Amino acid sequence: MIRNDWSREEIARIYNTPILELIYNGATVHRQFHNPKEVQVCTLLSVKTGGCPEDCAYCPQAARYHTDVKVHKLMEVDEVMHKAIEAKESGSTRFCMGAAWREVRDNKDFDKVLGMVKGVSSLGLEVCCTLGMLTHEQAEKLKEAGLYAYNHNLDTSEEFYGDIISTRTYKDRLDTLENVRNAKISVCSGGIIGMGEKEDDRIGMLLTLATLPEHPESVPVNALVPVEGTPLEDQEKVSVWEMIRMIATARIIMPKAMVRLSAGRVRMTLEEQALCFMAGANSIFAGDKLLTTPNPNAVQDTAMFQILNLKPRQAYKDHHSN
Repeated sequence: MIRNDWSREEIARIYNTPILELIYNGATVHRQFHNPKEVQVCTLLSVKTGGCPEDCAYCPQAARYHTDVKVHKLMEVDEVMHKAIEAKESGSTRFCMGAAWREVRDNKDFDKVLGMVKGVSSLGLEVCCTLGMLTHEQAEKLKEAGLYAYNHNLDTSEEFYGDIISTRTYKDRLDTLENVRNAKISVCSGGIIGMGEKEDDRIGMLLTLATLPEHPESVPVNALVPVEGTPLEDQEKVSVWEMIRMIATARIIMPKAMVRLSAGRVRMTLEEQALCFMAGANSIFAGDKLLTTPNPNAVQDTAMFQILNLKPRQAYKDHHSN
């Protein structure tokens, strides 16, 4: 049953279930709502890199931090199309374009992004964007251009949020998700663990997502990849068991969502990734980079799919229900 009235106590109880039982419960729910042999392969491309005015403590693209990220202006539409065709040929069915902006502005750059959306959509790929805050009108324009999904992560709980970001509020994030939802665009929203938050913050973030009027269709679970030059450069690596707890809990409380095993996969063994799929993850990001974060390469992923007998999920599989 799909529920939007979860309580913090219920989610905490699920999250703290003994780990093997939690994996079993996640796997059981996963099989009720999804084909356990299918994993969606997504490609994430940074179409405008670095120079962002925000102060997200985890992000190497913030202009105020001294990192190795080189600032690149917005790519040309034909460059993006070339990358999208490559992604499709290598088995991706969703193509996500990220721009290091605080918010979308109504200017020629936004017009260019609309051109990218139109072009990539024409290839039969699910098109996703992550461009920062959006107004309702901008969401409508993206939808009209053919946008399938919009990613805007909550990052963490409302309580811990101020320790990570001061340049926008939690409400700003929720308002953007509402604008996306009202424009009938598929919502992609999750967060990052390993930023110094408590377990209660992880439970709080899941509670916010699971009690939205409609669950996000897509919930990325990221493990922080610390970057030199950012305030979180010395954070310890999150254990795979913490990732599994997040994935299985998200799967149980938001059963229809695609739960995406996102950043941090590069530091996981094949066996650890297999446990994440077992627990309910059914999507990965392919390609050597996630925006600016290292990621396993296509050869490793192909080998993993063969060993685990997984097959890539086709595009627009849930389209009839949107």
